[in-house]
Amino acid sequence: MRTCCPRCHSRRFKKNGFTHTKKQNHKCKDCDRQFVLEPQQKQILKADREIIRKLLKERISLQGICRVMNVSMDWLQACIEQEYEQIPEDLNIRPPDKESPPEVDLLPVEADEAWSFVGKKTNKQWIWLAQERKYGQIIGVYVGDRGQTGAQGLWDSLPQYYKDHGLFYTDQWEAYNTVIPSDQHHAVPKKSGKTSHIERFNNTLRQRVSRLVRKALSFSKKQSNHVGAIKYFICDYNIEVLYA
Repeated sequence: MRTCCPRCHSRRFKKNGFTHTKKQNHKCKDCDRQFVLEPQQKQILKADREIIRKLLKERISLQGICRVMNVSMDWLQACIEQEYEQIPEDLNIRPPDKESPPEVDLLPVEADEAWSFVGKKTNKQWIWLAQERKYGQIIGVYVGDRGQTGAQGLWDSLPQYYKDHGLFYTDQWEAYNTVIPSDQHHAVPKKSGKTSHIERFNNTLRQRVSRLVRKALSFSKKQSNHVGAIKYFICDYNIEVLYA
């Protein structure tokens, strides 16, 4: 049992309400640290961790995951950071066989951008995405502004194979013209149907990633977590479409 503050080791502390697990909480009078006298370290089972990984890819808030799995928000945030650090750089993309020629001269790729925000709605963060049409893989992603910098970020995120062999269909947003070679680019109106796959994926992304749901409280507070949540879902999505 603790008899002093775990931070400054002062013995001057007082009762300060209860924790979410109904334990008596205490507060140090010297450094304001809050603690319990008999802390118990809860062990999270491997099976529970796997369930949490799946829940992170569904439309459920972090508070909801805490309630369902009976874990603390601090633990969940630490778990999320570990998961995001392990995201593969290639997003689990499997390019076509480079030894055999492509079925057509250029491989059709659709690109689009979707609005989001971090912290507050005035801090707009546009999600730039590119999807190859044949298998439906998301081959490029960038989160940033909606100008030339964002378009360049998307282009830089693409595997070199698609930069060389891709035929890109985009909407008529002028930023695309600054980064995609003109002989590989078709700017088409929304009603043409040439970008219907990537527009459908944008809807899937909003339905599955809770922090992208419009008019919800589950928005991102940090840029790194915002980008991590998007890439975390895309990595899993790319595996699903390849082996569906």
